[in-house]
Amino acid sequence: MNNKLLSYTQLHIAVILYGLTAILGDLISISAVSLVWWRVMITSISLLAFIGFGRHILRLDKRQVFIYIGIGILVGLHWICFYGSVKLANASIALITMATTSFFTSIIEPIVTGSRFNKVELILGLLIIPAMILVANNIDWSMITGFFVGLLSALLASLFASFNKKYVDNASPYVISFLEMFGAFLFISLIIPFVIQNQVSFMPIGSDWIYLIILSLFCTTLAFVITMMALKHVSAFDSNLVINLEPVYGIVLAILILKEHEQLSLSFYIGVIIILCIVFSHPIIVKKLNARKKLA
Repeated sequence: MNNKLLSYTQLHIAVILYGLTAILGDLISISAVSLVWWRVMITSISLLAFIGFGRHILRLDKRQVFIYIGIGILVGLHWICFYGSVKLANASIALITMATTSFFTSIIEPIVTGSRFNKVELILGLLIIPAMILVANNIDWSMITGFFVGLLSALLASLFASFNKKYVDNASPYVISFLEMFGAFLFISLIIPFVIQNQVSFMPIGSDWIYLIILSLFCTTLAFVITMMALKHVSAFDSNLVINLEPVYGIVLAILILKEHEQLSLSFYIGVIIILCIVFSHPIIVKKLNARKKLA
């Protein structure tokens, strides 16, 4: 019981840290591309100790290394779009658009992994669309670009999650994470001279450094490590319920820290509640269906 209680506490802390990423993205003054470059660089360095400073990578064949680096490019693009959504709209909108990841995944994952389409996931994903339209209709027009960039971020998240699921058993989580962060770092390093025109949008200043350290070491490396520790003692059902709390924690933090409720209407939050109810219903429905199959 003590292990379970500790694991649940660790998982909630990790999810709060994940939810904090959008708020930090809003507080950091540099561009989304620069922000992600600094994040993946610092995170890559912090993960070196977990992979024996590169020794564990030598056990993989070159094809596997390139696959994880390729997935890392998708991760980098996802984060660029996510923080782009934060910059173009706000943290709450970026967080709630990520709820569409489950819909995109229900379509993309079977194509990538060769598994069957899950009817429950498809139906629940489709139910999110009307609620997302309600959200879109109740945000200021100046934020609409950020809303669609957030949807693109969700699509990219479903892509890299599906590929991760396909190749996750071929290496340790720490090696995979390092290669993906390093892949994102390499990719962004190649494109950054073409998309960053001045030093102001690239170099962090003042408190940016503190927020970047928190984002990279606490909200990425630490959150990942304690998630891996917690999942050893928490069921898949319970972990899904806790992980689904990320937009809840994130939006509450956005209200408390960024005062975003002053920018958004009541109808927006009604749409958010509908979306979250659909997202939370998924693991419950799956659990009930699995129980019926066992009884049949």
